[in-house]
Order: sequence, then C-alpha cells, then structure tokens
Amino acid sequence: MTRPPFHLAIPVDDLAAARAFYGGVLGFGEGRSADRWIDWDMAGHQVVTHQVDGAPARRASNPVDGHDVPVPHFGLVLDVAGFQDLAERLRAAGTSFVIEPHVRFPGEPGEQWTMFLLDPAGNALEFKAFADLGRLFAT
Repeated sequence: MTRPPFHLAIPVDDLAAARAFYGGVLGFGEGRSADRWIDWDMAGHQVVTHQVDGAPARRASNPVDGHDVPVPHFGLVLDVAGFQDLAERLRAAGTSFVIEPHVRFPGEPGEQWTMFLLDPAGNALEFKAFADLGRLFAT
C-alpha cells in the first residue's frame, strides 16, 4: 500500500544550525527555502524548519520502558541496517543522545531498536527500527 507523505513544520531558532543538522548530519535533501524556512526531504516526507524568534517550546516526557521519552517527538522507522548506519553517523558527528541507541521491549511483539536526540533548537527526534517491519503495530 502506498501511503501519502506527511508534512510537519517545526520551530528552530537558528536556520544555519538547522541546515547543518538536517542536511549535513542527518543527510536529508534540501528542497525549497527562503530567509526564514527550509523544506527537508525526510524519506519522502516534508519537514519544514521555520525560524521562530522567542522562547523555546515547553518540553515534557513520558516514562516508557525505563526511560523518560521526550514528548512531543517525531522521526522515522528504518530497517535495522539503516538504523545502525544513522546511529554511527550521529556518534561520529558528536551527537548527545537523550536516549542512547538500544533495543526496547526485547522479546515482546513490539521489540525495536530506538534512539532519541535533540536537534540544535531542542526539537526531539526518535529513530527506530524493527527486525520485522510487519510488527510495527503488533500488540
């Protein structure tokens, strides 16, 4: 089944830092841009970083599997090899993880690799991977 791409707009306080992170570190393709925003190709989905002046967004967390998961957050579900490649690229870039790459829910239907990090503006991202993508919504 073909799924439509999603669109997500997020605030950043430094567009140059966003460009270095989303384009340079994460390797997302850059689309259209203007003085205060940049479109990013996130595996076929459109993420737009908008420069917003002012106070940073309020951050919250939710306990999941022994970790404080930042909320809100967004990201991608990758295959395991892609997840491991991204984790190594992030480590090589000196990324500080909110939650280090690890396996969550081992042996359960929702077993998955997961990692959480913040972009330079403090937006939380999660990247995850399932050995069997068919288990994405398993209960």
